[in-house]
Amino acid sequence: MSTREYAHRTFDTDIEALRSTVTTMAGLVERQMTRAIDAIRRPDAHLVEAVLLDDVRVNQMQVESDLRCNRTIARRQPIAIDLREIIAVIHIVNDLERIGDEAKKIAIRSRDFADSPLPIGFDQIERMASRVRTMFDAAVDAFVRHDPAVAARLAASDDEVDDLRDRLIGQLVQAMAAQPGAVTSGLAAVFVVQSLERVGDHAKNIAEHVALLVDGVDPRQAPVGSDREVDEGR
Repeated sequence: MSTREYAHRTFDTDIEALRSTVTTMAGLVERQMTRAIDAIRRPDAHLVEAVLLDDVRVNQMQVESDLRCNRTIARRQPIAIDLREIIAVIHIVNDLERIGDEAKKIAIRSRDFADSPLPIGFDQIERMASRVRTMFDAAVDAFVRHDPAVAARLAASDDEVDDLRDRLIGQLVQAMAAQPGAVTSGLAAVFVVQSLERVGDHAKNIAEHVALLVDGVDPRQAPVGSDREVDEGR
């Protein structure tokens, strides 16, 4: 085996290790989200503790992934799509870690519902959680398949999640005004809704990083001469 062939194989090994880190982290984060929402449905200290423990591992994996990415860039000096993939992994891992943080926040907030139930139906919270989990799954699948088309779909889904957040917060404010005793759980529910909306944001970000990886164009930037560019006064 020539030196060049060996270099290519070791670089491929590094890339595969980075991809594996992303999918492993995604699995942990998805488990965090599932347990955090379950803890709202049925407050359980064990579920909360499991979410917190997973969060420690997710944070460790982010640090390890960043170190591996930096070493790969320094040693292999990748260019073009290879460099874009490493940069995409850095960004995606950061978004996964942030989603894990939101899951942790939700799990901690679930403690407020142990003695004071949600002032609105849990099914509404669960519906929003299901929506953002679908976005998350689609974003991770986009990374696995290197599918840039998912970014546009998740941008539209994110707008829907934003609208749902606004409606739910409006309902919670009304419920707290009508039931002063529900203020503690109502405020906790507001924070849960906001965390779910942020999960949707991070899922959208992941899909956008994939689009940039594959196409070399950031979908968040308007093309030169577009209507959006004119509207923004560029």
